Amino acid sequence: MMLLRPPGVYHAQGDTGLLVAALRRERVPAGASCLDLGTGSGAVALAAADLGAEVTAVDVSRLALATAWLNARLHRRTLHLRRGDLTAPVAGQRFDLIVSNPPYVPAEAPVAPRRGPARAWDAGPNGRCLLDRIGRQAPRLLAPHGVLLIVQSSLADPAATVAALRRAGLRTSVAARRAQEFGPVMSGRAAWFEQQGLIPPGVREEELVVVRGVRD
Repeated sequence: MMLLRPPGVYHAQGDTGLLVAALRRERVPAGASCLDLGTGSGAVALAAADLGAEVTAVDVSRLALATAWLNARLHRRTLHLRRGDLTAPVAGQRFDLIVSNPPYVPAEAPVAPRRGPARAWDAGPNGRCLLDRIGRQAPRLLAPHGVLLIVQSSLADPAATVAALRRAGLRTSVAARRAQEFGPVMSGRAAWFEQQGLIPPGVREEELVVVRGVRD
């Protein structure tokens, strides 16, 4: 799918493709309600819309939302765009499907950045600043039998995501895995990752993981 992506908006990459592939394996009935947390360019939201879902896409970035709007127009799809911090713009609503490709790259800064390009990937020293919040907040928004799909790197402890979703009452599993070589951001931090014990010496590869949770 061709997408517009100005500087400062996350470019759909291997993690996006893995999440979209997992999404397409779900039985999404026409008209199902879908929430995309951290929509970026709208790539995953548009994939859900292609399956017939009614999609609400949330992002904290005005530029990302403008980009998602333009990409929706380009592909003749409708997205309901909301600006705000994770689930805040849709508090009290329920969704049949929630998808998210959040920032998950470990970074030396103790908190996720509030502005700049790195906001699309930096997520604190363990890579879990956003993942932990999604694990607490998103399950509350699932309708009965609703499905939550989150993609992340092996460097950000997928087992912690699985455990968090189970504590929230979801039936949880790993829906997809794929190894890929480090891109420019990860490669630039490889020495620091080694110092932190996140990768063995010399490793320049991560595993991407889609964690799936289901509300009974």
